[in-house]
Amino acid sequence: MVQLRMSQVADVLGVSADTVRRLVDSGRLPSSRDGGRPRLVDGADLAAYLRAGRDGPAPAGTSARNRFRGLVTDVRTDTVMAQVELQAGPHRVVSLMSREAVEELGLEPGVLATAVVKATMVVVERDREHE
Repeated sequence: MVQLRMSQVADVLGVSADTVRRLVDSGRLPSSRDGGRPRLVDGADLAAYLRAGRDGPAPAGTSARNRFRGLVTDVRTDTVMAQVELQAGPHRVVSLMSREAVEELGLEPGVLATAVVKATMVVVERDREHE
């Protein structure tokens, strides 16, 4: 059983530790306290919270389920291609697309957008820093 500190939960959620405390205080995210130690969140409880908070199934007509809603922070274009950066919570997502697509979508810094990721290979690394 992995127990996470409020700051670790905040990092995972991309929010402040105060926001995590409010989630715990409101009962939306279970926590435990062992004696006088700070509150801890069980990793399995956090995973269940994250699963319950998803936007729901992928829209009809697509098999891509990894969606990151965020804010366009940078757009770099040349005559044919473009690089678009999106900040989605703590994640920076970079997409390469045609300049024409950027223009048709009206992508520019400050625009809300959703990055849809469909990959044939995803590498997952275990974070051992906080164990």
